[in-house]
Amino acid sequence: MRTTLITLIALLAFAFQGVAQDAREITDQSTKAIEFEAMEMATNLYIHDNRGNTRERQVAVATRKFGDVTKTMMRFLSPADVQGTSILIHDYENKGDDMWVYLPSMRRTRRIVTTEKGKSFMGSEFSNADMSRPNIDDFTYSLLGEETVNGKDCWKVESLAKSREVESEYGFKRRVSYIEKSTYLIQKSELYDRMDKLNKIMTLGDYRKQSNGRYFSYQMEMKNVQNNRRSEMKVNNFQLGSKLSEDKFSVSSLEN
Repeated sequence: MRTTLITLIALLAFAFQGVAQDAREITDQSTKAIEFEAMEMATNLYIHDNRGNTRERQVAVATRKFGDVTKTMMRFLSPADVQGTSILIHDYENKGDDMWVYLPSMRRTRRIVTTEKGKSFMGSEFSNADMSRPNIDDFTYSLLGEETVNGKDCWKVESLAKSREVESEYGFKRRVSYIEKSTYLIQKSELYDRMDKLNKIMTLGDYRKQSNGRYFSYQMEMKNVQNNRRSEMKVNNFQLGSKLSEDKFSVSSLEN
């Protein structure tokens, strides 16, 4: 009887361990499904307040991977109050990313420190951290079940921040993502704040398969359910690949 009980406990422990591993693997595959070595795009950022007013911003984005670092340059083209603002991101494989912003009104470049990454991206409901790929080791993962979203069979995966510092960096305590089984594409994510209350809901749509077999979402929305504001990103132009040299993704190029 004792041997049987020990065996049962071992099997249960293995089963739970397998579920945790599955949840992490699903999350990893969802990241790889939308990963690009290089791309350029033109996108519009729409910022809707809770009174029905909308601000529109046009942004040019270029991304290219150099070794184990993915570098992204974002330049705001309009309107006039943000024109010339540029953001540079160096996204590393095994450590936290580096971010810088150039503000033409101040004529200076400054680093976006870790405590600012979870804050608003250019006045929108997206955060600075949303602009780069999260570090998979910053979270623990659980498979909460399965659910149908927009007619698609999805895994329901929870990502729980490992520390208060991680919560601050990303701007949420935990995230519940609905990942389509057949493609590993995220259909929706729910973000919970430090008090474990639902704060934001991100939805992704208009996925288009590219020539390299990966997918790209041409429409993304972040809705803040606590203040009833929302922001959208809509891609107007997308080009797979980039001929920009590495020096175009340097801090010194932000002001050019």
